[in-house]
Amino acid sequence: MSIGSVYETAYKGDFNQVKVKIDQNASLAKTPDSNGRLLLHWAALGGNENLVDYLINCGSNVDAVDDTSATPLILASSAGRYEVVRLLIGKGANVNHKTNRGQSSLHYACSKGHLEVTKLLLETGANINESDVLGATPLHRAATQGRNNIVELILSRSDVKVDLCDSTGSTALHLACEEDREATASMLVRSGSKVDNKNKEGKTPLDLCSVKLRKILTELLF
Repeated sequence: MSIGSVYETAYKGDFNQVKVKIDQNASLAKTPDSNGRLLLHWAALGGNENLVDYLINCGSNVDAVDDTSATPLILASSAGRYEVVRLLIGKGANVNHKTNRGQSSLHYACSKGHLEVTKLLLETGANINESDVLGATPLHRAATQGRNNIVELILSRSDVKVDLCDSTGSTALHLACEEDREATASMLVRSGSKVDNKNKEGKTPLDLCSVKLRKILTELLF
């Protein structure tokens, strides 16, 4: 096996093959590939908990960043690798580290619909109101995608700010209405999101609704 393919082996979770390579060359545990990713990044993305643990014990930095400033925790969160996420946090990974686009592990977990990972991140100190370079919060991401179980979880938290605006001046409710996410929009209105906030184009959430959704939301207000 060439040095280049050992990263693919780590992604596939082949513990024994990776261990053989590191036994032959211990520096591999700290050697990045052409994208700045360590074996640890690939093992975290692939979801092999034992391999992740082994690589950390071999000296891999738990908060190492690739060329997008993504850490192993961000990659594991995006892929929904719950056990790896739990392990990395237990090893001291920074739950609020952000990529060069300002996206945290929580942004990715919410966007991809990984409920248990989202719960774990919130329980271990992830910033629920964190915004990325476009001003989008995890709630924006979940609402746009119609991740209703995650929206419900976020809205159950007392520290969530439901009407934060992204770079277009849109709240999560704007986005839910624009995407015609009936259940998401209804939850947001029940949680106090305002239907008359205007985005930078002067549009309110109700302006972006289908006729059916506008009727549903209007009835919730009375």
